[in-house]
Amino acid sequence: MTQRGGRAGARPGQKPGARRRREDEEPRVPAAPRVDLTAARARVRAVIEPVVAAAGYDLEDVAVARAGRRHVVRVLVDTDGGISLDDVAVVSREISAALDAAEESGGEVLAGEYQLEVGSPGIDRPLTLPRHWRRNRGRLVAVNGLTGRIVEAGDAGIVLDVDGKPRELSFDELGAGKVQIEFKRLDEADFGDDDEDDDEGEGGE
Repeated sequence: MTQRGGRAGARPGQKPGARRRREDEEPRVPAAPRVDLTAARARVRAVIEPVVAAAGYDLEDVAVARAGRRHVVRVLVDTDGGISLDDVAVVSREISAALDAAEESGGEVLAGEYQLEVGSPGIDRPLTLPRHWRRNRGRLVAVNGLTGRIVEAGDAGIVLDVDGKPRELSFDELGAGKVQIEFKRLDEADFGDDDEDDDEGEGGE
């Protein structure tokens, strides 16, 4: 998580007749400068996408939102095999450095302070690209009114195991897939202590 202070000039003196702030009155916190969030998102993406790609990751999403007197920049990155917390920390520093360098070179990306949050996509993210399906092989998904397990994911489409039968679907006919959360049945769960208990029972007096 990175925070950056916005540029600020000297405050002019208080004008005659202006209301003075009482000593026990809380100071007013300035709001974040008004910016076009859609345009800001596009500027951020243009700056950080080459950095993320050079680090070996895919940029999955960029979001810019207002939070009080600062903006929050949320970035989602991923790669085959998943991304660790250490990976997130490294790419976060590189993204922050790229944004600061873009500002220092004279091209304002975000006005004022911002908070950077970098993470990986959660299980609730829709599967919309071929790489999303590839990275979720073996998972149970719902798509196009079907629920099945991804057994193959290639360049042209996927193969779902639907009730024990393979179902081939091309990416052209696929909508956004949704990974299904699976809870293992209690009677199938392996708690790892059954054998130990049996040994104690057999050997005990």
